[in-house]
Amino acid sequence: MASDSNPAPEDTFQAPVCCSARYNLAFLAFFGFFVLYSLRVNLSVALVDMVDSNTTTADNRTANECAEHSTPIKVLHNQTGKKYRWDAETQGWILGSFFYGYIITQIPAGYVASRSGGKLLLGFGVLGTSVFTLFTPLAADFGVGALIALRALEGLGEGVTFPAMHAMWSSWAPPLERSKLLSISYAGAQLGTVVSLPLSGIVCFYMNWTYVFYLFGIVGIIWFILWIWLVSDTPETHKTISPYEKEYILSSLRNQLSSQKSVPWVPMLKSLALWAIVVAHFSYNWTFYTLLTLLPTYMKEVLRFNIQENGFLSAVPYLGCWLCMILSGQAADNLRAKWNFSTLCVRRVFSLIGMIGPAVFLVAAGFIGCDYSLAVAFLTISTTLGGFCSSGFSINHLDIAPSYAGILLGITNTFATIPGMIGPIIARSLTPENTVGEWQTVFCLAAAVNVFGAITFTLFSKGEAQNWAVRDHGGPRN
Repeated sequence: MASDSNPAPEDTFQAPVCCSARYNLAFLAFFGFFVLYSLRVNLSVALVDMVDSNTTTADNRTANECAEHSTPIKVLHNQTGKKYRWDAETQGWILGSFFYGYIITQIPAGYVASRSGGKLLLGFGVLGTSVFTLFTPLAADFGVGALIALRALEGLGEGVTFPAMHAMWSSWAPPLERSKLLSISYAGAQLGTVVSLPLSGIVCFYMNWTYVFYLFGIVGIIWFILWIWLVSDTPETHKTISPYEKEYILSSLRNQLSSQKSVPWVPMLKSLALWAIVVAHFSYNWTFYTLLTLLPTYMKEVLRFNIQENGFLSAVPYLGCWLCMILSGQAADNLRAKWNFSTLCVRRVFSLIGMIGPAVFLVAAGFIGCDYSLAVAFLTISTTLGGFCSSGFSINHLDIAPSYAGILLGITNTFATIPGMIGPIIARSLTPENTVGEWQTVFCLAAAVNVFGAITFTLFSKGEAQNWAVRDHGGPRN
């Protein structure tokens, strides 16, 4: 098995960070995932304004346990957007339909990206999702079936993005910079949530909900143009990378990649290290997707904030997560490079903090009743601590099999998409009256799943490249 020690070439020299091609890729990817999550979560806020209030009043009742918290608003809420009579169950299917498309393209995307590169796959994934988003108001007019189908198509487009990005980083990220580069890239998802939730609320309030989809759809198309123009699949094909940086990246990865032409599917699927990531990824996403899709509903129906306040307060937890992802990426690589912590130790500790911590504060949030300040504070701390996982199990695929990181992420993200499909539906079924007690059950269930994932990852994870991932047909690599 390959050693977990730091590669010699990186100890010898390191290419500058400023204006480097690898960090330019990280920042462009950051904005790409910013767009992706804006496209993904805007419906959560817009849906509150799309649904006829008479329908939700009769079907999905606002509990009166908590007093009305919203302050009177002097500016009249724009009501020109069309309203639809969708009950709670229908809304659950609309929110969950995205994941039925998303789950299909995970493993195929990882395989294609590992063979032909991730640049075009990721680019066209974002473009397709953006174009479909522009047609959301039209699909809603056609009916629930058309909207569900459109959201599933958006999921197909977004499904290719994470495996494609992981495959690109297998060629771009020096081992001792993985945490930094990947945490920067994927932190865009959290910032996209931070900006999209309140901005969607503002647009719905002052204009109408249709403009939410037009705005983010156009931004996605603009990003696609920049991505195609500025990015390359590998350092070797990049037009403006310095020879010094190219040599630094290639030499740091020299003993980590496999030259096998066929994918070692059988040993890969027998690997406990892979299944440890699968369980952790599934568990983390159960909490993440439940909050992502239903936090605006919880803010409105239980804590009773209006749509304008709702968007801002629903976004606060993700601002904390964004900051935590950036800082934990720096900390993880510093612990490995300067303090000589093993990769395995860093991945396990960061995953434990990022899963046990959120579980504790999620349960606390459910048991403080109608204390609005504490509820928002505990949900914020819970989601913020989840940011540690970006330097834990989230990038462990690159540690155990750099050459197949895209495929591994496709496998783990396939399982991790299941919570997005069933989590909101289960949460809706557990909260028919939207009481504080019902939401306590939702939060406790999510916390229990999180703890199970953290324990499993700690017991079975690995921090070094596995034999099957670095072996040539002729035997183990030197």
